[in-house]
Amino acid sequence: MTHSIFITGTDTDAGKTVIASAILQLAANKGLSTIGFKPVSAGCMQTAEGLRNDDALALQKVSTKQLAYEQINPIAFADPVAPHLAAKRMDVTVDMQQINLAYQQLVNEKADLLLTEGAGGWRLPISEGVFLSDFAIQHKLPVVLVVGMKLGCLNHALLTYQAICVDGLQVIGWVANQIDDQMLYLQDNIDSLKALIPAPCLGVVPKLNNTEQAAEYLSIDGLLQ
Repeated sequence: MTHSIFITGTDTDAGKTVIASAILQLAANKGLSTIGFKPVSAGCMQTAEGLRNDDALALQKVSTKQLAYEQINPIAFADPVAPHLAAKRMDVTVDMQQINLAYQQLVNEKADLLLTEGAGGWRLPISEGVFLSDFAIQHKLPVVLVVGMKLGCLNHALLTYQAICVDGLQVIGWVANQIDDQMLYLQDNIDSLKALIPAPCLGVVPKLNNTEQAAEYLSIDGLLQ
């Protein structure tokens, strides 16, 4: 049986890819087969093989099932902006059907864990009137919320948590990821989040020079129940 989860964040650069990669790494350490999926990316570099996104490459690297890049990241844009803006500039439309088809192909791979990483925050527009959160809602995916620990994170975290719940999905865990190493009252903010978010905290990840160490600060024991 494939466990499928969705990773979202409180904002762009909250640390979704770092945490997603760490979860995939921990699952692999438990002997599970894994796939990381980045359905939509922006801010890609042009290579001889085509557009490549650092986040998608990171997920591909730590996944135990080695698939073609286009399977991991079917929709990619060069401009480092919201996907619907990048698509408009290219005179194309991001097609949810294309995302669903790519997802189903990955489901057919029958990995133990299929982890989908969102882009930006929860309510990211991908085309007119369509949001990436619609994909998670359609497939009833349980959600892991990455909270980028910085000034303002309490508001961002609670609004995101509430939006996910209103959308009918379950937050099965959240991670405090320190992105501001000068944040005042860090522990007080973490304690507040633990009191305010009725979902398990999977870990507190400090500001790291080597993001591959993030797995050392997480526990996914209850994540795949």
